[in-house]
Amino acid sequence: MTTRERTYARANNQRAAQFTELWVIGSPEDLAVMFEAANRTGRLVFVSAPIPMGGDDTRFRRYVRLRSH
Repeated sequence: MTTRERTYARANNQRAAQFTELWVIGSPEDLAVMFEAANRTGRLVFVSAPIPMGGDDTRFRRYVRLRSH
């Protein structure tokens, strides 16, 4: 591996480590409280539109990206 390739790999790993991406499931009220707290701390980067779980389940699923630092 050349020096350039090592530098590129290191930079990509650092960029990937800056964010945590996850799916969260819960009631709209619970998710709103969670997102408000993440927003106040400055960690909230992105929240997807709510996706119903389906059937009789009243919970929603949302994709969230948070800053790690």
